[in-house]
Amino acid sequence: MREYYPLLIIGASIGVFTSLFVLAFALMKDKKETIGFERNMKDSEILKRLIGYAKHHIGSFVAAFLIMLVSIVYYILSPLIVGYIEELIKDDFTLPKLYAAVAVYSVALIISLVCTYVQSIILQKAGQKIISMLRLDTFSHIEKLSHSQLHAIPTGKLVTRVTNDTNAVSFLFTNIFINLAKNTIMIVGVLVAMLLVNYELTLMVMCFMPFIFIFTLIFRKFSRRAYRKVKDCTTDINTFLSENLSGIKIIHIFNREERKKNEFDGKNAELSKAKMGEIFVFSIFRPVIYMLYVSSVLALFYLAGRGYIKETQFLGQTINGGILVTFYMYINTFFNPIQNLAEMFNWLQSALASAEKIFTILDIKPEIVDKEGAFEAENIRGEIEFKNVWFAYEEENWVLKDLSFKIKAGETVALVGATGSGKTTILSLLCRNYNIQKGEILLDGVNIQNYTVDSLRRQFGQMLQDVFLFSGTVRSNIVLRREDVTDDEINEAVKYVNADVLVERLENGLDDEVRERGNNFSTGERQLLSFARTILQKPKIMILDEATANIDTETELLIQDSLSKMMNIGTMLIVAHRLSTIKSADKIIVMSHGEKVEEGSHDELMRQGGKYHSLYMLQSSLESLRA
Repeated sequence: MREYYPLLIIGASIGVFTSLFVLAFALMKDKKETIGFERNMKDSEILKRLIGYAKHHIGSFVAAFLIMLVSIVYYILSPLIVGYIEELIKDDFTLPKLYAAVAVYSVALIISLVCTYVQSIILQKAGQKIISMLRLDTFSHIEKLSHSQLHAIPTGKLVTRVTNDTNAVSFLFTNIFINLAKNTIMIVGVLVAMLLVNYELTLMVMCFMPFIFIFTLIFRKFSRRAYRKVKDCTTDINTFLSENLSGIKIIHIFNREERKKNEFDGKNAELSKAKMGEIFVFSIFRPVIYMLYVSSVLALFYLAGRGYIKETQFLGQTINGGILVTFYMYINTFFNPIQNLAEMFNWLQSALASAEKIFTILDIKPEIVDKEGAFEAENIRGEIEFKNVWFAYEEENWVLKDLSFKIKAGETVALVGATGSGKTTILSLLCRNYNIQKGEILLDGVNIQNYTVDSLRRQFGQMLQDVFLFSGTVRSNIVLRREDVTDDEINEAVKYVNADVLVERLENGLDDEVRERGNNFSTGERQLLSFARTILQKPKIMILDEATANIDTETELLIQDSLSKMMNIGTMLIVAHRLSTIKSADKIIVMSHGEKVEEGSHDELMRQGGKYHSLYMLQSSLESLRA
């Protein structure tokens, strides 16, 4: 055996230095790459941000780590105990000694199992709290994004980030981190134990280390790429499902089921291909590690078979069968953590890929934020002024061009014009759903950008043509989860807008069920409920964007009566294509291609004989023909 010392020492040294070099190269910073709003992030950056979430639970992780150290004792002691029993049976066998050895082995095993259980409980509790915080941060951040930013990101992608990706990251805290530490410590502990048992054979095992690290580096590169592909395909298929399930009625109407099925089949095939690529990468890595394990065992048996270790002594002890069995078990225990590390590394790549996707969302800076020094909007009267406002959704494709007008507090003003003239855009800009490029928008003589966004939006009550109702009850949709609203206030708001007629017809009244998007209510019924929840917020400025469109005659009468009441609340802005509904407005602003072309009351504009007069007469003629 001694004549092999130089080769073993050289091989072990090469193994150690190669391993360190490969490990350092594997941890080198990856080059950043930007893909749309997403970018490939460095592992170190991702881990640093994840640890930022974990630092509030550092006590739990320290406790789990200490418990884990205790559980590792079993893996270090068990080969020594088995080797002792093997020698005991051959040389100095007595039942008391055997019972004592078995008792020590059993106690170590029970302690390890109990520690593993307690460690799992601690980590699960801490991990779920961390993921809950990450999920909440992601959802809260999405809520802060502007309309233009949200329109640029498919809904399915956002849903995937908040659900699938956070679930993948949860495994990082509940399993991966602690098991990476556990397996790493086990490898180090087993190496130390092997050195104490026989440093010559330990040098032989270390000769296999560079191959382990080289294959790990290769696996790291390919597995990360495979997991990114899987995440992208999963997001793509979720986006497709979200969009097409929302538009399933259109698919049925135009008989596009077969076409959509084929599209889904293509995306499903892409996901399947990506998953197969992921499986292929992992299915190669683990057998390679197992091959190295078998090779090290064969090398051990080869040296033993050649008779080189029979005469070798360590600290005065002859290497015997018990030591050989112990060393064989240590080799097995040494490679098992490496194989586990491969599996953990597999999950780590998945978790990091998911965390990368989440952080790309969190890194999107909201376009609509409070200006430094912004203050609360309080005691608002409702005076609105647009001064030379220019706005474009994209670059310089101007939707509004040098627009100026003024609305007095308490006035009812209607915006009319052809589709695309900028009417709805004006309402969106008032609420700061978008920021203007040029000019000023004033509320009570103050630039709206000087108000905090939340306090500004509280001043507006918006009633849109497409009313969105959340799953829940009629009551929850009216109060919108506010806890400071009494039943008397709800009933008063419902009665004010004539929605009490609807509520009285419902079997459970305010507690009647509202299904997804309110699809168990008619358009007019949904509109009445939206009026009620708007009135309940007590806004200073009312906004109606085609709120009376597509409503039956009976419900329209209720809504028109509601509108006449709401005109007394404060300033009201109305967008309507049916000009007969806005004749009583204090002022009518006529828009065309983003510019104001006329302004005045109904009578004034009719006398002018301009664009409004033409639109009104055209509509009157069409209504006469329909009649």
